[in-house]
Amino acid sequence: MDAVLDLPQIGDRHAFNLARWQEICADPQVRAIAGRVESDAHGHILMSPPPAFEHSQFQYRIARLLGELLGHDGASTECPVSTTKGIRGVDSVWISEERRKQALRSGVLFIAPEICVEVLSPGNTRNEMEEKRSLLFQAGADEVWFCDTKGRMSFFLRDAPLVAAEKSLYCPGFPESIG
Repeated sequence: MDAVLDLPQIGDRHAFNLARWQEICADPQVRAIAGRVESDAHGHILMSPPPAFEHSQFQYRIARLLGELLGHDGASTECPVSTTKGIRGVDSVWISEERRKQALRSGVLFIAPEICVEVLSPGNTRNEMEEKRSLLFQAGADEVWFCDTKGRMSFFLRDAPLVAAEKSLYCPGFPESIG
């Protein structure tokens, strides 16, 4: 008999993600790591070095602008979202109070914020970012934005997730560049 068949199945993805995330966050060795920690679909730890200073500046500017344009209470950075492939950190977000009440469980969002923004790093690959965009849309995001290393924005909408839109529908006043 194949030993793999004896392993338990993951029935509730969000419950699995949250339980594993709580284990990861409680580990003092993981908490001591200076960098981004995420999990994959199997509960394994994914680590990245801390982003460059410019990356964090873009995160801050994006969150600040989202707050100014849509309401400060919904803007945030480094937001953990449960996806079909584990807990993923989103660089900057805007989430309505209604969605936050519905989605937030033990510090993790089970439904993605309305707007999820990824600030690209030089090491990111196209496949990696396409996967993250897909995961965030699957998790419930209405819009996924990318900010490139020069501060240029690309807006992707739920109704046409593969083609960049000219502007955000949620926040049409957001600039095309924050660089």
